[in-house]
Amino acid sequence: MRFRLRALGIEQFARLVSCFAALALRELAARPLDWAMGAERRAARRAARRAAAARRVAATLGELKGPFAKAGQFASLRYDVLEPEVREAFASLQDRVSPLPFSEVAAVIEAELGAPVEALFAEFEQEPLGSASVAQVHRARLTGGEAVAVKVQFPWLEHSLRADLALAGGLLARLGRRRASGIDSRRLFQEFAASLVQELDFTHEADVAEEIAANLAHEAQVVVPSVHRSMSARRVLTVSYLPAIAITDRAALEQRGIPVRAVLETLARAYAKQVFVDGLFHADPHPGNLFVVDEPEAAVRPRVLFVDFGLSKRLSPRLRRELRGGIHALLRQDVAGFVDAMERMNMIAQGARDAVQAAVASMFERIRREGAVLGLGGAQVLALKDEAKRLLAETPGLQLPNELLLYAKTLAFLFGLGEWLDPQTDLMRISVPYLLRFLAERDG
Repeated sequence: MRFRLRALGIEQFARLVSCFAALALRELAARPLDWAMGAERRAARRAARRAAAARRVAATLGELKGPFAKAGQFASLRYDVLEPEVREAFASLQDRVSPLPFSEVAAVIEAELGAPVEALFAEFEQEPLGSASVAQVHRARLTGGEAVAVKVQFPWLEHSLRADLALAGGLLARLGRRRASGIDSRRLFQEFAASLVQELDFTHEADVAEEIAANLAHEAQVVVPSVHRSMSARRVLTVSYLPAIAITDRAALEQRGIPVRAVLETLARAYAKQVFVDGLFHADPHPGNLFVVDEPEAAVRPRVLFVDFGLSKRLSPRLRRELRGGIHALLRQDVAGFVDAMERMNMIAQGARDAVQAAVASMFERIRREGAVLGLGGAQVLALKDEAKRLLAETPGLQLPNELLLYAKTLAFLFGLGEWLDPQTDLMRISVPYLLRFLAERDG
């Protein structure tokens, strides 16, 4: 019955209506008091209420999981569509959400693999290692003795996806209405929805994991878990498990004598190869997906572990071609050429070219003042990232494809991690050979 209510959208709709009704009542109660205050204090009170309301909506999306939590994560990247307080609140959805009871997890495994959990695994830990927006992961042991991690999709998603996407799309359209002048929000959400449908097919994730593993096979210090195909299906994914330390846990890395510079250099080579050479990259870098393998050899030759390839992106040949042209234009300080490439990628709303070109010119001038593009340090790259985010938020009619935002987010995470772990490590120097190889490619 619960899945039937989810499939019809009734449960989700009721939760959202309850959330917004409570917020509306709170706003009605607070408004009369605003007029008893000065303009500055009144504005501060309203801003505080908007931020609190955004946090309440984000919490509701996290509880609903699935497309709602994913839509919140997507919204946190949309500087071109949503207000800052909404994005900031939704950024919390990058963290773990509450897990499901084990009985519901076991039912999915039995339905997908055709046998009870106890018949399939020698051991299976009921407490999950982590719980995210569409699935949770449990540690287990195969009957042959190998340690594995089992990713299990939340059971209602296949029933409720259509209703979930309709409601999530309507919610984001409402939240973005004030900022979305000239922005094709419908196209942006359709890109998100198509990506999510793909992400819910764990057989596709297994294919991507194996392809990225093959692409990085030359790098001995990179580990991609091997997929156990016989123990995997559309909603269950079983991969090898290795004890590991979160890549952001600097104290634990230092305690074990693991050289963070070597970790960063390995990670930089791996991501530079993916984004500039292969065009297929792990697009969800965060502390729950990137680790250092916890083994005695880590003090000498640390190995970086990538997990969870559900959100991976393959840049289309067209986008790679325009991106290459855009970087060439940046190196030449050719503002018009850069904006031409943006127009070819439908990144500029009708009538907005002049404003966008002025914003790009301002960005190019900032980059010119920083020095040679290929010689920028991590702190400079992060400062330019913040400037780009500001321009994106403040320039009407400018919109980025989702895959390009994920591309930028991935590179920004890499440089931010470098500044956190070891600012002396020159990640740009490591990345430049791969970038030059990308720029030298001939367009097909």
